[in-house]
Amino acid sequence: MRRAYKFLLRPTVRQETALAEMLRDHCSLYNGALQERRDAYRHVSRTSVRYREQSAQLREIRAFDPKHQGRWSFSSQQATLRRLDRAFQAFFRRVRAGLAPGYPRFRGVGHFDTVTFPKDGDGCRWDSTPQDKQTRVRLQGVGHVRVHRHRAVRGRVKTVGIKREGRRWYVVLSCDEVPVAPLPETGSIVGIDMGTVHFLTDSGGEHTENPGFLATMADELAKAQRHLSTFPRRTGQRTKKHRAAARKVAGLHAKIRRQRLDHHHKTALGLVRQHDVVGHEKLNTAGMTKAPAPRPDPGNDGAFLPNGAAAKAWLNRSILDAGWGQFLGILAQKAESAARRVIPVDARNTSRTCPLRIGGCGHVSGENRVTRAEFECVRCGLVADADRVGALNVLHRAGLALCDGA
Repeated sequence: MRRAYKFLLRPTVRQETALAEMLRDHCSLYNGALQERRDAYRHVSRTSVRYREQSAQLREIRAFDPKHQGRWSFSSQQATLRRLDRAFQAFFRRVRAGLAPGYPRFRGVGHFDTVTFPKDGDGCRWDSTPQDKQTRVRLQGVGHVRVHRHRAVRGRVKTVGIKREGRRWYVVLSCDEVPVAPLPETGSIVGIDMGTVHFLTDSGGEHTENPGFLATMADELAKAQRHLSTFPRRTGQRTKKHRAAARKVAGLHAKIRRQRLDHHHKTALGLVRQHDVVGHEKLNTAGMTKAPAPRPDPGNDGAFLPNGAAAKAWLNRSILDAGWGQFLGILAQKAESAARRVIPVDARNTSRTCPLRIGGCGHVSGENRVTRAEFECVRCGLVADADRVGALNVLHRAGLALCDGA
């Protein structure tokens, strides 16, 4: 099994400066390679430039600029060129599929935050001081950087990535041959229903409250954004105070993201420890959070009819704040590591079907939902919590899928 580990780095002031220079030089290499591809396409001969040609030029580039490009790992620079090549492959794939192309763009220094070392030992070395109790990672051109390793690393380290998030630096390890650590069987199977008022409700009727991290910090975030908006947007007029205000906003968003991620990990781990099988709705969060299409007014040229965009924006913000997609991905990963099963089921009519598992009749109707929180079957009169009804129907469908798979 493949698994990724992410640890906080604790570099010295000199090492932090070197890490920032490494990102800057890799960003310059990325932009230069992109410019070369653009120029080649615009040339009358229309000669295409691919990864192989650009990788072959690295030795000359490193020899010409030893102070910047020559001091970093050759393999990490190849990984940066592969990153650009993947961006172009994705661009051409979208063009062929008739989607929005999204031509690769130049990256600013503040928006290029990752450098990858494709092989442990080639320009980098994980746990470079095994004789010392303090874990360190050695990076070419930077040195031995301290790592806050909060858990053991299993498997064989394959690739090492350095990532900047705000003012923090992280090392990301991609490991192969990670052994599965199965948990003891509990004999329990559960269905869960995702929501915005309650983060999730299981088929036993237990609610997990939605922390609403974005809503909790909305006032502080709005204040910081208002302060940032007082500065001009033109690049040439960005002052020290402007950069500090931008870092404040970015820091608040990063804190919200970390809080949400921590909540998702803890909630998913609790489900995996308690149940052998977890069923959930197969949700398309990207489609669910799309803005409603405009409704032109046929009787008034250039005018539009109300389309509920304001109410939909509130719902979209609540769904994205809950982070359903991220949580379900984490749940699947933890279940795989613990030899558990996660079964996604069809989400259609799970909240409109009278549940058979608590004596319902199975009748499907939109009128069964009396309110957002209450379910009452119009045929048999069963009354229950609406979120629990959705979880029970998910559990029923997961059980059917489990029997078919068995």
